[in-house]
Amino acid sequence: MVFGRAHLRDRDEEEVRGYRNALELLHTKSSSLAVSEDTIRKLHRLARGGIGDAGEYKSRDSDIIERYPDGRVRIRFKTVTANATPRYMKLLVKAWQDCIKERWTHPLIAMAAFNLDFLCVHPFRDGNGRVSRLLMLLQCYHLGYEVGRYISLERIIEENKQRYYETLAESSKGWHDGKHDPWPYLNFVLSILKTAYKEFEERAGSVGSQRGSKTEMVHHAVLAIDRDFTVADIEKKCPAVSRDMIRTVLKAMRKDGVVECIGRGPGALWKKMEEKG
Repeated sequence: MVFGRAHLRDRDEEEVRGYRNALELLHTKSSSLAVSEDTIRKLHRLARGGIGDAGEYKSRDSDIIERYPDGRVRIRFKTVTANATPRYMKLLVKAWQDCIKERWTHPLIAMAAFNLDFLCVHPFRDGNGRVSRLLMLLQCYHLGYEVGRYISLERIIEENKQRYYETLAESSKGWHDGKHDPWPYLNFVLSILKTAYKEFEERAGSVGSQRGSKTEMVHHAVLAIDRDFTVADIEKKCPAVSRDMIRTVLKAMRKDGVVECIGRGPGALWKKMEEKG
């Protein structure tokens, strides 16, 4: 199902494949994807498997409801109204762009704040949490934090979902009046990244002595890059691998028809060969 060969039987399977497609887009094309309303709607459309109103802002107000086992319900948070959603989304995207350009604060804090505001706006009828995590991954890539290529941020959040809901509820109080305290949720998001890097470090250490691990590391870096590249580009993504080793692997990949060299000298460009259908 994930690799696209199985017939999809229901909505859940369509969304699983859709989310896989959204991740693939981010892993391979992140540098060409701006944090924009078009990108946000595209990620929602992919993650929802193109079902129903996928990619469209909500048409009716949709508050966040908490349901109890005894049947009682309560409004946990009143989100932005459907009519006001397009305006809020424009403001949110512009605030992100201005903040990154003018460096109002550390970009990771800006990313976490964007994530909180996105969830409070709640622009889609359904699937807002999933899109917020896809956007977090995209923004991390833009900022140079690429641990999400190797460790699933979504999984770590899921493993800490009780704390996720607690900090989101705490930081959303007073949000509409600008009197909220964002730090509980911001600290949670930053702790997710810290956990991801710690897990990556542990995994990298455990495979460091395995035969062929550095070759696989170079292979992964080459296949993940979405443009022509130099040996130095791969060095940055594989700091534990020597330049001579990278060149050896590239030569082997060239022999196998995976890449080709389109220049000469230390700064020569390499490019991936297109797969033959």
